[in-house]
Amino acid sequence: MIESQGEQITAVRGDPDHPANFGRLCTKGSTLALTASAAVTRQTRLLQPMRREHRHEAPKPVSWDSALGFASESFAQIIRDHGPDAVGFYISGQLLTEDYYVFNKLAKGLIGTNNVDTNSRLCMSSAVAGYKQTLGADAPPACYDDVNHAQCIFIVGSNTAYAHPILFRRIEDAKAANPALKIIFCDPRRTDTAEIADLYLPIQPGTDVSLFNGMLHIMLWEGWTDAGYIAAHTTGFDALKATVRDYTPDLVAETCGIKKEDLLAAARLFATSAATLSLYCQGLNQSSSGTAKNAALINLHLATGHIGKPGAGPFSLTGQPNAMGGREVGGLANLLSAHRDLANPEHRAEIAALWGVPFVPEKPGKTAVEMFQAAADGEIKALWIACTNPAQSMPDQATVRRALERAELVVVQEAFSTTSSCDYADLLLPATTWGEKTGTVTNSERRISRVRPAVAAPGETRHDWAIVVDFAQRLEKLLKAGSPHSTLFPYPPQDPALAVETIWNEHRESTRGRDLDITGLSYALLDEAPQQWPFKPGDSAGKARLYEDGVFPTADGKARFANTVYKPVAEPRESRFPFSLTTGRLRDQWHGMSRTGTLGRLFGHVAEPSVQMNAQDMARRLLKDGDLVYVTSKRGSIIVPLQASPEVAVSQAFIAMHWGEECLSGQSASGGRLAGVNAITTSAYCPTSRQPELKHAAVKILKAEMPWTLLAMAWLPNGDVLAAREQLKPLMAAFPFTSCVPFSNNTALADHGRERSGLLFRAASHEAPPDELLARLEAILGLASADVLRYADRKKGQRRTMRLVRNGDAAELAGFVLAGDTSAQAWIRTLLQDELPAQAYGRLLLAPGAKPPVAVQSRGKLVCTCLNVSDTAIDEHLALVAGGGGGGGHLHTDEERLASLQATLKCGTNCGSCVPELKRRVRAARTEAQTVASRTVIPIRQVA
Repeated sequence: MIESQGEQITAVRGDPDHPANFGRLCTKGSTLALTASAAVTRQTRLLQPMRREHRHEAPKPVSWDSALGFASESFAQIIRDHGPDAVGFYISGQLLTEDYYVFNKLAKGLIGTNNVDTNSRLCMSSAVAGYKQTLGADAPPACYDDVNHAQCIFIVGSNTAYAHPILFRRIEDAKAANPALKIIFCDPRRTDTAEIADLYLPIQPGTDVSLFNGMLHIMLWEGWTDAGYIAAHTTGFDALKATVRDYTPDLVAETCGIKKEDLLAAARLFATSAATLSLYCQGLNQSSSGTAKNAALINLHLATGHIGKPGAGPFSLTGQPNAMGGREVGGLANLLSAHRDLANPEHRAEIAALWGVPFVPEKPGKTAVEMFQAAADGEIKALWIACTNPAQSMPDQATVRRALERAELVVVQEAFSTTSSCDYADLLLPATTWGEKTGTVTNSERRISRVRPAVAAPGETRHDWAIVVDFAQRLEKLLKAGSPHSTLFPYPPQDPALAVETIWNEHRESTRGRDLDITGLSYALLDEAPQQWPFKPGDSAGKARLYEDGVFPTADGKARFANTVYKPVAEPRESRFPFSLTTGRLRDQWHGMSRTGTLGRLFGHVAEPSVQMNAQDMARRLLKDGDLVYVTSKRGSIIVPLQASPEVAVSQAFIAMHWGEECLSGQSASGGRLAGVNAITTSAYCPTSRQPELKHAAVKILKAEMPWTLLAMAWLPNGDVLAAREQLKPLMAAFPFTSCVPFSNNTALADHGRERSGLLFRAASHEAPPDELLARLEAILGLASADVLRYADRKKGQRRTMRLVRNGDAAELAGFVLAGDTSAQAWIRTLLQDELPAQAYGRLLLAPGAKPPVAVQSRGKLVCTCLNVSDTAIDEHLALVAGGGGGGGHLHTDEERLASLQATLKCGTNCGSCVPELKRRVRAARTEAQTVASRTVIPIRQVA
């Protein structure tokens, strides 16, 4: 629910009546209003059409008529010269369903190419393929309410605590209400999600199919399968049974790297529970065996009858707000509207008849990885990118950037001008975004919600569907010149409300008689309340759960067991590349951070890029926290700081998926630009779903000897932080390693002070750069004035710059540069970020060495972003209550200690995303207290 004043969004809160979240928001959702502020809009939004006459030049403003005229004429010429398959559209799971629909119709109906794919290919296509292969349709059979009815929840390949925090709150509530509920968590990393698990399975990356087949082997051996359900409602079980015979507990335990007893326990809990619900995400999907992983898990549900009843079923969790909506309208290169298959001639004929076109082309379209490879090879001449950032999110960035450079025409339709892909655009088209759009979205449980604008579109931005319709009508005239025709796009952009509803009604008609039939719905009904599909005429409500009657959308009405066979990852570890690198989410960031990356407070939990490793691996290689390391795969190398993590197993490593070149960059040995984590990930993909294996790449990790280092931090006016970051981008390419992130003050929310924003710039090199480069850096950060303290030693490559400002009777540090010797960064950074008095330090701020002249007490690392509570404050409170302080005497249980934390410091009482970490700290404090209490003092007998 959005609050606004004039044209400005001022606040956002969860809708208590919405059946998906009941008013709860995570840190990302609760800060949305801040990302829509006038300051953020002014600095980051694309507000008018822009065109580059020549590549690498600055784009210049043009009119909409000029922009779309140029786009339509260019596309028409390329299509005439090279055919319709010389163009490709790469779109997004963050578009609304109506946006998706017109893109699909433009490509497949008007142009005659199936080269339209989406970034949902990177996150959901394996789930789609798995559902279709086994259940017959891309239809998640469960719903969120099943969490409350399950007796066993199997979370696999999903850090639900971070990726789906509101659902995780519901799981926590369900566990509290039903202590008998058993939770199994399966993932190579021991993430915060493990905090709630009764059983944790730390499998080796990519071994999920072996695990699921091994569990089925045990179920068959123990007689835990449902023979009646198998016989009545499924086919293909005999072939699968023959396959899993070879997946013995000993073999599977060895393959997966888990204990045999834990494998047996997982099979027993899953099979013998009254109702088992599986929740899964990218750990299964982003794999070269993604379809097999999904299907093997669904096999377990079919074999045990845990489907089509409350609390049971395989429930794929979508990773974007409208990935489901895109799947519904056929927004993938192999699909058509309403879950139709492009390869099916009858399905193509049905859509051709609906659209009024002679045919829909049968040639398969290029999927995401294939599309950019084709552009890199010169096969695709024009790329239209909408609401996504392939120059950050796609694997194998060298190929992606070669594609963007080689394409004759690149059109980027975007809300934010700061994404990496915008740097390659010949034409930039400004689109509306959250808070401004109108249409529908569908969530993981098949629930359609209406989206309504709270404020008018800023500047010259247009709705995505309106941009496509205007372009399509222009292109239509050029491609069909001289022949009378009626438009395929009869949606009046001058009346957005009517147009968007007309588009949705056309989509609705395409679903008639299909598994997702929504012909009983209307915008009027959706305005009253969100609804689940299917929703046929005469229905009073949609279906919460599918397949309750045991009938599936297949030719014989039966579900199909998939004969899944385990295959290793596409790029196994070996002597030259001995580590398994996986990627995943941070708690407080979305995707490529084009929106969340505008807020300093959302960097409080994880402040800077890093690669996480197990401490044992670090010790063997004589590496320590903070060391810069090369992380190298067969595709390239990046430099990133190292961090020890107990979450990461031996021979594994982890880098968050969000770190693109906007935050993590540098210069390769050949002089090229290094482009974030996806410079090293592999584009190998599942042969069925075409989803790339972003979850695994074989890498080596070696220390980067960079003797010259730099750290610069400065407060900036809140309206200038993001603009300054854009100014710093060219400087990032001048060093072998750089990172640049916003930050905020550590005292604002906790002490009800004013929230401030600044930039942190870190760099490293083999030698000191020219003074002019450092002077430019200082100027951008506001550290070039005459009132700053300075020290420079050119011979040693050292430089210090300190800016102090008066705050009442005290002086505070407003910004600093440490270059050459950065050993004092810990205490000087604390002075700045905690806004501590600094007048007593004076010129001592320029002294070399790591030791502060006066002790500095840091507030610690942020744990609760919503209420700005640090780990130091949490640990101090836990130590106090362990000693009987705090006014409540000794608190004997972890639940009591957690409740005391929340009552006193308020952490974990807003969105709850930090609750798993709070529980871990409570447990650690209890263990420490017990250790101290158990120590005995052995007196030393005095000898005369």
